[in-house]
Amino acid sequence: MLELTMAAVAAADAGATAGMQMADAPSEPGAVLHVGRDRTVCRLATPDDWLFVSRVHLEFRCGPDGTWQLTWLRGSQDDPSSEVRLVVDGHVLPLAYGGAEALPRGGSGEVVVQDRREPRSVNVGFYHEV
Repeated sequence: MLELTMAAVAAADAGATAGMQMADAPSEPGAVLHVGRDRTVCRLATPDDWLFVSRVHLEFRCGPDGTWQLTWLRGSQDDPSSEVRLVVDGHVLPLAYGGAEALPRGGSGEVVVQDRREPRSVNVGFYHEV
């Protein structure tokens, strides 16, 4: 099971946990969780006016062996207006636009989508229960 917790944080709300959203999916091959602005596709949705987040920004997909992979999906722009970082065990790994990274099996961490223009971010905590 992969459990996600998302908070959208603006500078004025730093430290606030209001508006947190949660989603989970079994660790079965092909299971998918999306994060973005499009509520029809994404289990975790950001505010509609947060245009630094694509309609479908992040994809968490379970592979055939039960491990999860995070992908920063390419949007309609050649140059994204955000940065994505994966934080695991205190290590920060910048994720390339369109890039993917395996999540630690049985581990936890955070994915941070940082706006390049304003002090706001989308923080997605993850926990992979084995």
